Amino acid sequence: MIIRTIAPKDVKAVLELIKGLALYEKAPEQVVNTEEGLTRDLFQTKICEGIVAEEAGRIIGFAIYFTSYSTWKGPCIYLEDLFVLETERKNGAGSLLFDKVVEIAKERGVKRMDWQVLDWNEPAINFYKKKGALLDPEWINGRLFF
Repeated sequence: MIIRTIAPKDVKAVLELIKGLALYEKAPEQVVNTEEGLTRDLFQTKICEGIVAEEAGRIIGFAIYFTSYSTWKGPCIYLEDLFVLETERKNGAGSLLFDKVVEIAKERGVKRMDWQVLDWNEPAINFYKKKGALLDPEWINGRLFF
């Protein structure tokens, strides 16, 4: 298995995985991003970055992240999404992807890495706990849609 930076040739496969994640999270109708939009955001405006897990020439998982900012800590990494095909879970791809984002965060000297996990997603909650993550129930997420 190879963990590597997303390349333009991967965008179609990554978007399909994003749709798979939305289906898993019971919200497939909410994906409005396109190959063109993802390509622009990753490679032109560079507002986000990503890595993929590739096995036997097939993209089986991805992680998308970006630099965020904490007024208390300074630069941080926000892990927007991490997803591995259900048929490929338990083979270490999720761990490799997560660990690579952690490595990138440390290399950049950020002070914190953040992400969200749905409260019903027990497999993901258990995964993050095994990684030593603090899952803080105190904060309420706020969001506006435009």
